[in-house]
Amino acid sequence: MNENVEVVRRGYEAYARQDVAAVMALVDPDIEVVQTELLPWGGVHRGLEGAQTFFRLLAEHTDAMPEPVAYIPAGNDVAVVGKLRGTARASGKRIDLDIVHVWTVRDGRLLRFAAYIDTPAMLEALGEESARG
Repeated sequence: MNENVEVVRRGYEAYARQDVAAVMALVDPDIEVVQTELLPWGGVHRGLEGAQTFFRLLAEHTDAMPEPVAYIPAGNDVAVVGKLRGTARASGKRIDLDIVHVWTVRDGRLLRFAAYIDTPAMLEALGEESARG
C-alpha cells in the first residue's frame, strides 16, 4: 500500500476512535486546514493550534463522522472520497452528504487538509442561524 495512503488511513481510524492524541501525532506542526468560509468552522487554519480550533468548531456544530470509501494516491497528495454522516447539533437535522478530502503528506506527516463537502446540504442541516455569508 502507498505510504501516504497508510498515514491518511491511520488518521481516519484514530479520528473514528476519538483518539485525539493519535491524530495529532500524525500532524505536521506546519499543517494548514482549509474549508469554505461559508461554514462556521471554515476558513484557513494554520499550525497545530489552528487544526485544533478547526476540529473544535466542527465538533461544536456537528456530531458527524467521515466514512471513507476510496483513498486515491496522487504523489504527495491523497484524495479521500466518502460520506459524512451524523447530526447537526443546533437543529438536530440529519447529516448525510458527499465529501472529498485532499491531504498532503510530507515525511510521513499530515501537512495540509482541504475539505470539500456538499456545502448547501450542510448549511441546510445546520439551519439558517448557523450559516455565514
